[in-house]
Amino acid sequence: MYLQRRNRITRKSDTIRSLVSETHLTPNDFIVPLFIDEGENIKTEITSMPGYYRNSLDVTEKEVKELWSMGLKSVLLFVKSKDELKDNTGKEAWNKDGLMQRSIRAIKAAVPEMYVMTDVALDPYSSYGHDGIVKDGQIVNDETVEALVKMSISHAEAGADMVAPSDMMDGRIGAIRKGLEENNFINVGIMSYSAKYASCFYGPFRDALDSAPGFGDKKTYQMDYSNRIEAVKETLMDVEEGADIVMVKPALSYLDIIRDVKNAVNVPVSAYNISGEYAMIKAAAAKGWINEDKAILEVLTSIKRAGADLIATYFAKDAVRLIS
Repeated sequence: MYLQRRNRITRKSDTIRSLVSETHLTPNDFIVPLFIDEGENIKTEITSMPGYYRNSLDVTEKEVKELWSMGLKSVLLFVKSKDELKDNTGKEAWNKDGLMQRSIRAIKAAVPEMYVMTDVALDPYSSYGHDGIVKDGQIVNDETVEALVKMSISHAEAGADMVAPSDMMDGRIGAIRKGLEENNFINVGIMSYSAKYASCFYGPFRDALDSAPGFGDKKTYQMDYSNRIEAVKETLMDVEEGADIVMVKPALSYLDIIRDVKNAVNVPVSAYNISGEYAMIKAAAAKGWINEDKAILEVLTSIKRAGADLIATYFAKDAVRLIS
């Protein structure tokens, strides 16, 4: 049998496959989400995220040093606010001595070169568990944006390198950019959750921070997972308003959206490999149904192949060990 072209030639061995591989993972691809709690010497495993922890600040400092030693250069911070500090204004979010602000300062003191990103949304601080201020059973947009600006400026004052608004309120990127500029934080970046979908895969994350909505759902501000064109529209608006990096969240069920966004913008694109995606792999591996290490690399490679320049993932440490 004569064939002019035999495609299997470049698949013959590990050596040739590695030489012609199109997509490569490196530690520079990853953003490490960190959950931080009050107290000392606390390391609480999140039940729905086996192997992942919510740590007190002293434990977090040690964790950040380990991450840096592994070549992981960026963290994304989430804090668990005490119930007694939650209200409908979210004012604890811009307390200069709040847990987030103390965490930023401590991490920067421990590893000055670590690139610190911070979650900007009111749900960890809201008595309603929503990403915005509630009035008459509705999540109001403009007053929420004013609160998000205060929160972002407070993070910048504490030393954050980049704020990451995850709320999906209209106009918040432009307002945050204006607030940062007017307060002379001209070098603080914005990573916008530009296409954040109302997804069932967020459940374990809400367990980690006790931030599930107290009523209804988040579909009036997070995107409908049926929509594709809307994601590009939202992202382009955020770029126009001043976003430095744009994000698609979740990642695994939205690889087509990652590619659409990558094709549409001229800024870096990030994707969030979220808690439910992590939990699925962990659960299947625990049952012996899949090989966990192989699944981690395949999933993360697929996200990068789709167009993500950066991947926020709970598998970051595992991935670095596997690729090294």
